[in-house]
Amino acid sequence: MSVEDGLVMQIHPGSVRNHNRKLYERYGRDVARTSRWRRLCEALRPLLDQFGNERELTIILFTLDESAYSRELGPLAGTIRACGWGRRGGFMTVRRNDALPRAGNGDGGFYNTVGFNDDTRAFLSIPARHDLARRMDCAYLAKLVAEHRLEEEEALEVAQDLAYRLVKKAYRL
Repeated sequence: MSVEDGLVMQIHPGSVRNHNRKLYERYGRDVARTSRWRRLCEALRPLLDQFGNERELTIILFTLDESAYSRELGPLAGTIRACGWGRRGGFMTVRRNDALPRAGNGDGGFYNTVGFNDDTRAFLSIPARHDLARRMDCAYLAKLVAEHRLEEEEALEVAQDLAYRLVKKAYRL
């Protein structure tokens, strides 16, 4: 249907939701969640074999398993035309400043991400989360410039892409 209607598909593979019955009963669905490591690429293979090269399809992949970004989602986004990987904001609150950008930029690259988009339902935290994401991205880019792995002009361009243009492009806004 996403090929037909042009809407972007988001998939959160590997998520196990509602695993704590007491939390579920008290607060409702999707509160108690965790990650179950599985081979994400293999689980997605039937979908991607059939639709992964469709020009009109965009699939953004998120996961709760941070290690899956460098292990599976980055390389997958680098080889399947329809795929990009989304950066989950929750990692920012528990990880070192440069852990998330480094996690997905092996084979995936900056330009296989969709920048920082946020699926939080905590609406009051959205400005702070986006500000923190921009600061973390810029700190990581500054590190790459200091290590002479990226020119300053390139880092400025990538920063603008991560903060604005990649999200706009991914969601066709």
